[in-house]
Amino acid sequence: MRRLLIATAVYAASFLTAHAAETATPTAKVTVVFDQALPNVPGKSMKGVLVEYGPGGSSPAHMHPRSAFIYATILEGAIRSRVNDEPAKVYHKGENFSEKPGDRHAVSANASDTEPAKLLAVFVVDTADKELVTPVAK
Repeated sequence: MRRLLIATAVYAASFLTAHAAETATPTAKVTVVFDQALPNVPGKSMKGVLVEYGPGGSSPAHMHPRSAFIYATILEGAIRSRVNDEPAKVYHKGENFSEKPGDRHAVSANASDTEPAKLLAVFVVDTADKELVTPVAK
């Protein structure tokens, strides 16, 4: 009887762990691919950030440093984005958008549940700003 209870508990734990992994929203893979101080603008740097979303992937609502101006271009797939109180918009490969200092990025997600998506975000930011993303409550 004891073996049956232990086996049942192990099965239930593994089922719940697998179910939680299946239902969790995949997040983005974020890689800094360029980081250079601007020699003609003391105190400012340019940073290139590659954001890769798997199918159905997304990023939590977030802000960037108050000093950051961001230009993003879609490299692959389609990205659904919502900045501040503007309506959400889907950007396709080759399209771009920008974010101004202090903007709140409420939605950033792969627009497809079956295909991957990538974007390159180029930041002009205070060199002292090391954290490029700060999560915010929805």
